[in-house]
Amino acid sequence: MVAYMRTMAVEQKRWLDEESFRDGVALCQAIPGATAMQTAAYVGLRARGVSGALVTFVGFGLPAFILMLTFSAFYPSMHTVPAVASAFSGLQAIIVAIVANATVSFGKTALKNWGTIVIAGVAAALFGIGMNPLLVIVAAALFGLVLNKGQHAAPLVGAPMPSLRTMKPLLLLSAFTAAVFVLLLLIHRQLFDLAVLMLRIDLFAFGGGFAAVPLMFHEIVQVRHWMDSSTFLNGIALGQVTPGPIVITATFVGYMLYGLPGGLVATFAVFSPSFLMVIGVVPYFDRLRASPYFNRVMSAILSSFVGLLLTVTVRFASPVPWDLPHILFFCAALGALLSSVDILWVVLIGTALSIIVM
Repeated sequence: MVAYMRTMAVEQKRWLDEESFRDGVALCQAIPGATAMQTAAYVGLRARGVSGALVTFVGFGLPAFILMLTFSAFYPSMHTVPAVASAFSGLQAIIVAIVANATVSFGKTALKNWGTIVIAGVAAALFGIGMNPLLVIVAAALFGLVLNKGQHAAPLVGAPMPSLRTMKPLLLLSAFTAAVFVLLLLIHRQLFDLAVLMLRIDLFAFGGGFAAVPLMFHEIVQVRHWMDSSTFLNGIALGQVTPGPIVITATFVGYMLYGLPGGLVATFAVFSPSFLMVIGVVPYFDRLRASPYFNRVMSAILSSFVGLLLTVTVRFASPVPWDLPHILFFCAALGALLSSVDILWVVLIGTALSIIVM
């Protein structure tokens, strides 16, 4: 999706130059949240200011949100239909392959020296014994300051955006977000708890949507037991069918728990921090990237997510009945993803084959 944005924004519309777009991608990879959503907001911010960021952010996520709401509404009555159940059965093996592929991809980019490998291994062990992922991420950041001494600064060279252009809109949007949370606290405590949880997940989702999903799985399935792992996996599968970020699974979770209000609240809460961070950080990112301490911390956090994804791959695999068809689906999907086949084709073809084979 980021590659498509580059083609549109740089080559077709000429809203940004190549250098500015590349700097924006680096920014969105360094801060927590859904990378593609944040990149869309960054393009709008550079092209038309905060209002441009808002419309590109909403416009990019809206189709996936509407589709996920529709899927969620039909899920309770349709998931037991034989053809639909067969599709979900095959898709669960494919979702395990998708997360395994994400583990490999994260590992290739994040594990650059012995320090990052140690952090990833220790994080995987801590996640495996059930330690809270947020505590592990914070611990990894602290260890990164010590172990990643070879991590150098990578300053940006694009033109900085004046902070005054974004400060007043940022304060207004932050105030609006805070008002929504206060209103939820006053009128519906369960929705408030859901919103706080989704906001916290997004704030610690360094590395994009695939980092948010394991955190969501831990909090919703393992800690709060709001749904079982099979239902959560089905929500991820639906999220992969939609043309948007995988973290749109939050819409499914909210809808399953509290209907349409839950879907709306969960979606707002899981995406609002991502948007506010892009608006707030862009003017100061040059200075952050110039700090070796910042880069050490970021490298360590991303390394810890390799361990997190490895652990979650195992946990996602545990409820899958690993007979021959499921093993073949997993191997075929993982092989296709490692060969750079588009994930949407893997999911769509896998869905069709699941209905036939399962």
